[in-house]
Amino acid sequence: MNGPLRIDLHVHSAHSPDARDTPAQLVARARALGLDGLALTDHNSVAGLAEAEDAARAAPGFWVLPGVEVSTIEGHLLALGVRTAPASARPLAETIDWVRAQGGEPVLAHPFRWIHGVGGAVARTARVAAIETVNGHTGARRNERAGRLAAERGVGTTGGSDAHRSAEVGRALTIFPPGVGGTDDLLEALRRGRTIASGASLDRGAQLRTAVRSGWLRVRRGFRPI
Repeated sequence: MNGPLRIDLHVHSAHSPDARDTPAQLVARARALGLDGLALTDHNSVAGLAEAEDAARAAPGFWVLPGVEVSTIEGHLLALGVRTAPASARPLAETIDWVRAQGGEPVLAHPFRWIHGVGGAVARTARVAAIETVNGHTGARRNERAGRLAAERGVGTTGGSDAHRSAEVGRALTIFPPGVGGTDDLLEALRRGRTIASGASLDRGAQLRTAVRSGWLRVRRGFRPI
């Protein structure tokens, strides 16, 4: 790849309890938008990875980065570059160590989001090389706080749509530097803090609609946490 890569690093398929579209549909949407790839990050599951990779084979140069969004005790963590889901409900620091031991790279997901974010105190000290600062399912104020924290820490920034429907893919994304291609290069760029977040936050109306939908889904699954 000669130019920068545009990759949505936070996407959910029907293998997440709060999403509905297939991995193949997500890949098709990303390709239609002209993105260079996506990371499939279902909640505590890698069950959709094979389907996403099969769909991507029709488009040489389109990258599917394996991953999972892990529910740790403190909040959600993106485990990128892993093909096995770590145990959920474990301490964040322990999960970060596990991800690194597997050759992956941990990224704090929407750290200031109510309920699922790790919060500021944890985010300031967590041993990560990048923080998600543009999450397409989070309001601007919380994303901006994440951006300020990343700047204070001098770590890389990532963006991801947090799509739960294919229509949401690409709302936010991560820009990788020129010359990057393949899983190893993508992970190395994350480790070196060479990624830049881009995209849009949720406006107030969309935040309200998302909150209502999330509440309804919690009721439907018997208030079990994700």
